[in-house]
Amino acid sequence: MARAIWSGTISFGLVNVPVKMYSAVHSKDLHFHQFDPNGNRIEYKRVSEKTGKEVEYSDIVKGYEVKKGQYVMVDPDELAAYKPESTKTIDISDFVELDEVDPIYYENTYYLAPDGKPAQKPYNLLLEAMKKQDKAAIGKVVIRTKQYLAAIRPLDGILAMSTMRFADEIVPTSEVKNGSSGKEASVSQREVDMASQIIDSLTTEWDPSKYHDTYREQVLDLLKKKAEGKEIVVEEPEEEQGQVLDLMAALEASLAEAQGRSGSKRSSSKSKRASAAKKATKKTAKQSSKRSSSRSRSRSKTKAKKTA
Repeated sequence: MARAIWSGTISFGLVNVPVKMYSAVHSKDLHFHQFDPNGNRIEYKRVSEKTGKEVEYSDIVKGYEVKKGQYVMVDPDELAAYKPESTKTIDISDFVELDEVDPIYYENTYYLAPDGKPAQKPYNLLLEAMKKQDKAAIGKVVIRTKQYLAAIRPLDGILAMSTMRFADEIVPTSEVKNGSSGKEASVSQREVDMASQIIDSLTTEWDPSKYHDTYREQVLDLLKKKAEGKEIVVEEPEEEQGQVLDLMAALEASLAEAQGRSGSKRSSSKSKRASAAKKATKKTAKQSSKRSSSRSRSRSKTKAKKTA
């Protein structure tokens, strides 16, 4: 059972909904410790850049670099004066169309659940109203010592809250040169049509369970084998293919591959259906044979009784 990591209230208008917050994801990143060549653990210490001596944590102050090599020192008490007040409230200021919020703004996602029986009705009221209107609630919340912009939205029958990035944290696309202009970057209608066919051939329903972190799985398998004392043989990596210069040839090859993959899926699906139908036919025939045999034995017994 998941454990709540925060509790508070969703506040909008004069309505307050007590909620508990739970992590919606758990990272499965691999973490390694560091050792020296003799197998001894590496440890880090806070040392003075000038003297090389270790500095106690209580003696460390913070500094902000305003220019290269120039710092402004800040006392912890000075920062404390600007610490956001922890109100234990998600203050909703706006409701917006859900599809207007680009995923680039989402940072971390959490589940929100009603905190106690009295909270269930207002929680469900907010959930159903937001589902009906396909809206997201935008507000601010303080978690621990940091203030976040947050979006609350319906997700699989509950409310989910995502902390968000502020607008000035998003890099404008205008700062990225994508080379989409000029004669050399122009594409023909035929190329667009062929690329569209590739997309259509690869289009399927979203199923997140079909995607796996193959690197993590391979490394875990390696670690398991090493722990068991098995010999590890490292295979030579395949040479990378050269850059494809002929776009049309690449599109044609990609389309053929995509159509072949799509055809094999359909063939596999048909084969499974045919196999299932064949089994069903055999089962029906077997059951029919049993019923026929049973009726035949029954008639024989009846005839024998009459003769007697």
